[in-house]
Amino acid sequence: MATDHEAAFPARETDNGVIIAVRLTPKAGRDVVTGIETGADGMPFLTARVRAVPEKGKANAALAALIADWLSLPKSSCAVVSGGKSRLKQVLVRGDSAGLTDRLRARIAELQARG
Repeated sequence: MATDHEAAFPARETDNGVIIAVRLTPKAGRDVVTGIETGADGMPFLTARVRAVPEKGKANAALAALIADWLSLPKSSCAVVSGGKSRLKQVLVRGDSAGLTDRLRARIAELQARG
């Protein structure tokens, strides 16, 4: 049975990394991961803002770069794999899924500690 902490985890492991659910707000004042929320369907997602505009993939590229930077990974390790024209996106982070999950949990805990 999942604990509340596990239930609020916005990612799932895959064979080649993790896929993170992210709700993106483009045209923001700065590029930042702002927190974690739960959608109406009960599924958790990270919330993020980027300065880029949502045209020609600019906001998606900015989101991938933001997630890579936030997790201290190379930019080439992240890509938006679903939701290209939607606010709710799936970001693939390539690498060791167990290690990435641990890193992601630590970064989320830091966000939650800040309030």
